[in-house]
Amino acid sequence: MPTIAVAVTEGMPFFELAIPCHVFGTDRPEIPDPWYELRLCAVGAEGGPVATRSSFAAQVPYGTRELLEADTVIVPATADVRAEPPAPLVEALREAHRRGARIVSLCSGALTLAATGLLDGRTAATHWMYAELLAERYPAVRVDPSVLYVDHGDVLTGAGSTAGIDVCLHLVRKDFGSAAANTVARQLVAPAHRPGGQAQYIEAPLPPHHDDSLAPLLHWAAERLDQPLTVAALAQRAHTSPRTLVRRFHAATGTTPLRWLQAQRIARARALLEGGDLAMDQVAELCGLGTAANLRRQFTRAMGVPPYDYRRSFRTRSSTDGTPLRATPQVGPSGRHSGESARTKAAGRLPEPAR
Repeated sequence: MPTIAVAVTEGMPFFELAIPCHVFGTDRPEIPDPWYELRLCAVGAEGGPVATRSSFAAQVPYGTRELLEADTVIVPATADVRAEPPAPLVEALREAHRRGARIVSLCSGALTLAATGLLDGRTAATHWMYAELLAERYPAVRVDPSVLYVDHGDVLTGAGSTAGIDVCLHLVRKDFGSAAANTVARQLVAPAHRPGGQAQYIEAPLPPHHDDSLAPLLHWAAERLDQPLTVAALAQRAHTSPRTLVRRFHAATGTTPLRWLQAQRIARARALLEGGDLAMDQVAELCGLGTAANLRRQFTRAMGVPPYDYRRSFRTRSSTDGTPLRATPQVGPSGRHSGESARTKAAGRLPEPAR
C-alpha cells in the first residue's frame, strides 16, 4: 500500500494537520485497493505527543526514518510563518525527494518547502495571505496567489484552509482514480474535483437566490450531454421562454445555460479520460463535443492541457500485488519532466467557455 508521511511540528495549526489525517488515515473498506498507510512523523525526534496551535495534542508515533521511507511526504501549515523552517525538516524533505518521494505542501507549508530549493524556478501556490511573504523570501519561486494548487508531479503546493481538501482529493484521484476520489468527497460532503486553477476566493458573492424548480431540468440536461442541446430546447423542456430561462438560470447557477452545458461536458470528458481507454472521437461524441479536434480545442482551453496528456497524467497503474502506483513523469534530454509544463499550465486560471 502507498505510504504517506505527514511532518508534524510543535505549534502547527490543527486544521491543516487534520485534513490529511482524515482523508488518508481513515479506513475505507468500500475502496477495493489497499488504502494508504498514514504516518505522523516528528522530524528530529522519535515521536510522542506534539502540541498544536489549537491546544490539541497530536500523538506522533514516528520520526525522521519513517518520513524518509514514505512514498509521499506532506508538509502542513507552519507554526510561525515569520520564523525560519526547522533545519532538520528542510534537510529531511530534500533527502526524501532525492529518494523519489512526492513532496506536498499545504497552506503556509510552502514556506518550508521553498526552503529546500525544490520550488526554485517553479510555480507554487500557498494561502493568498502568505503569497507576498513567500515571493519576498524566495524570489526564485514563481508564486501564484490565486490558484488552489499546483501539481508538478514530484512536487505539489496547495493553498490554505479548505484547499487542503482539494489537494488531498487530487492525490487520491491520481493514485486510485476518479471513482475513489468521488467516494471520499461524498463522505466529506465536498466537491469531488475543483481544478487547481480555480480561484481561492471570489470578490463578488454568488447569487443568493436558488431556484429549486430548475433541478429537474439540470438533471435532464446532464443525462443528455451527447445531444445538441440549445437554449431553445432547454426552454421548451422547462415550459418557459428562452429569455425567462436565461434569467432564472443565471439567478440559480450564476452562469448562462450554454456556459453551464460546456462545463458539464468538460467534466464528463474528464471522467471518461480518467476512467477508461475510449478513443478521443468516442469521448468527444459521448460528452457532446462532436469531434476529437473540437474535444482537444475545448478541453485544452478549459483545463490548460490536451486531453491525451490529461489522461496520461491521471491514469492509475497497478503493480503485480494490486497496489496502485502513481504515474512517473518522463524525463527528457534536458533533465526536465516532460509533463511539467502542461501540468503547470493546468494551474493557471481557467478561461470561461464562449457564450
